[in-house]
Amino acid sequence: MPLKAGDIITFERTFTVRDVKLFTEVSGDEGTHHITPDEQGRLVVQGLLTATLPTKIGGDYNVLARNMNFEFLRPVFTGDTIVCKAKIEKYETQENNRTAIAATFLCKNQNGKEIVKGDFSEVIL
Repeated sequence: MPLKAGDIITFERTFTVRDVKLFTEVSGDEGTHHITPDEQGRLVVQGLLTATLPTKIGGDYNVLARNMNFEFLRPVFTGDTIVCKAKIEKYETQENNRTAIAATFLCKNQNGKEIVKGDFSEVIL
């Protein structure tokens, strides 16, 4: 189903130790807090791994990113479930038969605390 301005897309993900370990391997982000569990046995999830939540729109709608802005507000830990809501602010067909899209997003943890927010502008191929 095509998107339109005003649409709100919601999705969620629970981050696991395996997610953090795989992202550590791929990214090389080996900060101690990503590889050493805290007193509760949790790892801190890499910020850029949490940033993959709003990028899911790209995968779902064949979108090529142009600009993405993130503000990381608090840490995410393994076991946290993050709900991301993205609002489509702009959705316009361009002369080249591509579609320009812009959106804002806000992600919250299972306790309703804001963890990351931002915006992006992209092109649908």
